[in-house]
Amino acid sequence: FHGGFIWSPKANANGARNQFYENLAEVSPGDVILSYANAHVQGIGVAISRAETCPKPNAFGARGDYWSHDGWKVNVEFHNLERPFRPRDFADLLAPVLPEKYSPITKEGNGLQGAYLAAVPVSMAEVLLQIMGSDFDNTLALIGANTDEWDEEANKAEDQLKSRNDIPVMEIHQLVKARRGQGLFKSNVRMIERKCRVTNLDLQQHLVASHIKPWAKSSDAEKIDGSNGLLLSPHVDHLFDRGYISFKGNGQLVLSPKLQYRVLDAWKIDPDTNVGNFSKEQANYLEYHRDVILLAS
Repeated sequence: FHGGFIWSPKANANGARNQFYENLAEVSPGDVILSYANAHVQGIGVAISRAETCPKPNAFGARGDYWSHDGWKVNVEFHNLERPFRPRDFADLLAPVLPEKYSPITKEGNGLQGAYLAAVPVSMAEVLLQIMGSDFDNTLALIGANTDEWDEEANKAEDQLKSRNDIPVMEIHQLVKARRGQGLFKSNVRMIERKCRVTNLDLQQHLVASHIKPWAKSSDAEKIDGSNGLLLSPHVDHLFDRGYISFKGNGQLVLSPKLQYRVLDAWKIDPDTNVGNFSKEQANYLEYHRDVILLAS
């Protein structure tokens, strides 16, 4: 949990197959994972990578000596639930929706030894979401996963871009770098924006060149258009990139209903702040950001 990953062997030490191990190889970036320990569902996480071959981490020590040391590792961004719960307290709700095979818990709501990573059917997930209520959305909102790492759409768009033969290789290179806020794109943004509009920090080495209209949704020209970017402090970029905040063309900060005000308090962001007028071109991109990226209630 604290290491930010899930690891499992690929098989038992005797080579025996285990469905709970094989499930790890089925994880996709963006999958939500519930963390169960000490009889409680204690947190949730979001997978930010696919499974990669990895030896058993040294931190496991002597635990799992009966496992094969050849395993799968998935990087996960975890966060604690504010209100952990015991499945056995809701056994009557969960029992009818448990999977017939490879269930993570018994019908009495107790954990199953060896149920390392279980696939949760939609019907069971719906009951778990009902139990967690707003705690699920609130916790998910706090997860600081780097969406670039698990944005399958952007990964596919980059692969397609790299395979194109209608534009020069150096242009492809610049477009790929633009995805990460680097190269020509960052230079173009810096010609328009000189500091973070929210924090007023003007030290370029500490600012992120963030696309307003996401890279994967942008045309070739939009990918490197300086008007399609803002220079933001990393924590502001986190909120903007994930749709927790946006801006109107006149500079008024716009907040998503999913953003908890304690985040603004902790990061000293005034919810009523106005960051100054944007250009007509920037305002057009920001309209897209408000309509498509800003998280609705």
